[in-house]
Amino acid sequence: MISLLDYGAGNVRSLRNAISKLGFELTDIRRPDDILNAEYLIFPGVGAFGAAMQRLNALGYTEPLQEYLAADRPFLGICIGLQSLFEGSEESPGIPGLGVIPGVVRRFSERRLAVPHMGWNGLRLQRDSALLSGLEQQRFYFVHSYHAEANAENARWVLAETDYGGAFVSAVQRGRVAAVQFHPEKSGQAGLEVLGRFLGGALDQPSLAAAAGPPTQAAAGSKDGRPSLGGQGGGQDGEQDGEQDGALPTQLTKRVIACLDVRSNDAGDLVVTKGDQYDVRESGGEVRNLGKPVELAQRYYEEGADEITFLNITAFRDFPLADQPMLEVLRRTSENVFVPLTIGGGIRAFTDADGHVYSALDVAGEYFRSGADKISIGSDAVDTVETVRARGGGDGSSAIEEIARVYGNQAVVISVDPRRVYVPSPDATERTVIETAIPGPNGERYCWFQCTVKGGREGRDVDAVELARVCEQLGAGEILLNSIDRDGTGSGFDLELIEAVRSAVSIPVIASSGAGRPEHFSEVFERTGAEAALAAGIFHRREVPIAAVKAQLSADGIPVRD
Repeated sequence: MISLLDYGAGNVRSLRNAISKLGFELTDIRRPDDILNAEYLIFPGVGAFGAAMQRLNALGYTEPLQEYLAADRPFLGICIGLQSLFEGSEESPGIPGLGVIPGVVRRFSERRLAVPHMGWNGLRLQRDSALLSGLEQQRFYFVHSYHAEANAENARWVLAETDYGGAFVSAVQRGRVAAVQFHPEKSGQAGLEVLGRFLGGALDQPSLAAAAGPPTQAAAGSKDGRPSLGGQGGGQDGEQDGEQDGALPTQLTKRVIACLDVRSNDAGDLVVTKGDQYDVRESGGEVRNLGKPVELAQRYYEEGADEITFLNITAFRDFPLADQPMLEVLRRTSENVFVPLTIGGGIRAFTDADGHVYSALDVAGEYFRSGADKISIGSDAVDTVETVRARGGGDGSSAIEEIARVYGNQAVVISVDPRRVYVPSPDATERTVIETAIPGPNGERYCWFQCTVKGGREGRDVDAVELARVCEQLGAGEILLNSIDRDGTGSGFDLELIEAVRSAVSIPVIASSGAGRPEHFSEVFERTGAEAALAAGIFHRREVPIAAVKAQLSADGIPVRD
């Protein structure tokens, strides 16, 4: 019996779907005794260390879980499921972990690096193991701000390390107890392979170091219906990731993200559309229809997109939890798409027609349960920044603060829709001004980036740099930086905008709007330091394949996931 210890944190639907895809049935832990009755136990987790441990204690799970682990029974921890095995975490001082592995989990401290560590990175195996051997050249999806470090006391546990500023523990194993810092359910076929190996009894198997061939199509299984345990990763990253002896550093790749703007057309059907400077209607007045969201998401996954973002641009007539079609899009997409999914649109507090109040946390929770890994907050973030400015600081009540506190910073993306406002001199406004190489209509050499709401129709007295800084302080983990001026133009990303925001924050930035050819992706990564780049229309219309973008990046020496 395979049991899932789901304590209510984040998206576990994708993990359920991955296990189902592998041909296994899953049961839920519903009471403490279920833990000791499990044959295989999986403990996933996202969010804060303290919140996870407090939830385990409140449910009465801590002692039976410790007993299960002490008995050396098959266990796989994921993300917080790995960190909880340690004695404690700097994230939640005074709250003990399970205490199985010596050491304290610490925050990434390298100032040059964006935190969270978010994206696809490699593994450097420290010893042979049937769970991971042969997968050294593969990339896996990480998203975390805290990490464990190897030391003399826990060295017997360390199975793999990954580099981000320095080495951190990315996998542990001792006997039949194992855990990984990455998310196998979000790591494509390589991640499915790891799950398949665990469920197929890999922790009872000898080393697979001599195995050969590409990662198995784990979803198909072997001829007898059991997932194959063989496979050594292919790819072209060997020189960077320690192909021969595992001694070379791993490397975080740049992410290429496919974005799907989803809205109802005039017939009431959900379609993927694309605007021209945010206008999504054709000349005849119909909503531009570029395909069905679930089918397009599946296509992008198969073509190698590192993440997929859904932006729901339909105006809500009631409130988001009544938007069942969009929730169904998430549920259906997560059945076959095993990379991170972000959903944006309507993530804010609502009162329904019956007067029932739903917090932004309630709305976000439903999206997470439906398959989202991250939620994107747009217009509400602008309102929040105006409120914080007037108040002089946050008070814990904003959607950003509430969601980050429960689900973690990495779960909150801020979607910014700015446009250029030209001014004759830096003294002409209190907003953050840059000197631009793109003069204004009257030859102005300065501009600021005004945040807009309502799909770009209304400007506010908030600039993109201020918004990004304040949202980071409130707990956001990533910035999705659009550009009204470049949207749909194909003329390239607004490098000045992206550089201004990226230099102002320490969280990852996604560049968006304006990509027209593969070289634009290389340009934005080389000149701004953005961690990811997003496109929509050129992918929808097959003008630029995702494979062509990655080939260009690779040719330019920019690390990407194959």
